[in-house]
Amino acid sequence: MTDTPTESRSRWRPWTVHGDGRTVRPGDVVHPGERLSWPRTVGIGVQHVVAMFGATFTVPLITGFPPATTLFFSGLGTLLFLLITGNRLPSYLGSSFAFIAPVLAAKAGGDIGPALGGIVVAGAALALVGVVVQVAGTRWIDVLMPPVVTGAIVMLIGLNLAPVAWDGDGSGTGVKAQPLIALVTLAAILLATVVFRGFLSRLSILVGVVVGWLFAAAVGGLDPAALTDLREAAWVGMPQFHTPSFSLHAVVLVIPVILVLIAENAGHVKAVAAMTGRSLDKDMGRAFLGDGLATVLAGSGGGSGTTTYAENIGVMAATRVYSTAAYWVAGLTAVLLGLSPKFGALILTVPAGVLGGATTALYGLIAILGARIWIENRVDFHDPVNLLTAAVAVIIGAANYTLTAGDLSFNGIALGTAAALLIYHTMRTITHLRTPTP
Repeated sequence: MTDTPTESRSRWRPWTVHGDGRTVRPGDVVHPGERLSWPRTVGIGVQHVVAMFGATFTVPLITGFPPATTLFFSGLGTLLFLLITGNRLPSYLGSSFAFIAPVLAAKAGGDIGPALGGIVVAGAALALVGVVVQVAGTRWIDVLMPPVVTGAIVMLIGLNLAPVAWDGDGSGTGVKAQPLIALVTLAAILLATVVFRGFLSRLSILVGVVVGWLFAAAVGGLDPAALTDLREAAWVGMPQFHTPSFSLHAVVLVIPVILVLIAENAGHVKAVAAMTGRSLDKDMGRAFLGDGLATVLAGSGGGSGTTTYAENIGVMAATRVYSTAAYWVAGLTAVLLGLSPKFGALILTVPAGVLGGATTALYGLIAILGARIWIENRVDFHDPVNLLTAAVAVIIGAANYTLTAGDLSFNGIALGTAAALLIYHTMRTITHLRTPTP
């Protein structure tokens, strides 16, 4: 796969218009350095906002972060990512679900400051990985995190979050609080997935949340105080910023998330490369660096940690438009929405039952994504090293094993991640040492 002349210029020159700017011929793609007419580009950019919206605003609702602030920093982080990658990597940076469990643990007591500090450190670590990858190449990542390890880490995160779907943060704010509303929300998500076709089916989570919200409103399930805040909120204003604080406890809880971010970013870069027909390996380090700095930026102001979004890759696959111009539109749109307190207040009216129903599907999808990584990479589970690596790590994460050492506390995600890496590499090394050389 090689760069086309248009792609090689994309780092230094404005986008060139693809064809007549109105249509994409069968078999053609609009490359990152190209664009359609500006009205069409704006439409596609707004579509990207819709695609990422359901997942991006769900994370701050679960973690208690300000939703409008998270949306603001997701847009700002996307623009930063585009600058760092030189407009060569079309991607939207939305809220990462991998941060949910460690953030909930780090903000025990209600103060989000330590959790934000952990996010900042995790982002800085990812940025450092990006610099190393850009200099040394990507081979060492494949060696450190083979598919069996990556899949296990992703799966254990989804299973670790399962209790949050039922009971929220332990205060009865999930399915347990409003089971009927949760059931309606989940049913709407499932039906939207199979009833709608094409792009609309990709918005099933958002459709389910809207249906659940309307049902909750009809049965009196909305919080009157939240509705009052919505009426009183201004249409235009600055987001609710928060300052991070730093503690070793919070950093230890959050830092393992970078392994998931590495896997997600690498997977998405390779997916875009396959769809556009050009190699992007030389820009992998820039992707890590861009996401890492965007996460640092978000954590510094009160937003959720970010990652590249598969939802938006799906939009590109459906439209065959990979223009980074559309992502500039999407990033700017998200920033503008984040500057509306009215919009942020609307998000905060989503009741516990709706969140419980939506997260039942979302957390399950995260767990199953781990299995998909195994399947797509043909992981051999007849191999006892692979089998035991996945088995032990997943149980540690699902049961949320916890280890306390003085003031430090390691939860199931941190321990499960460490277990996956340690078990795989230790057992694989011993196996190689015992295998006679032919």
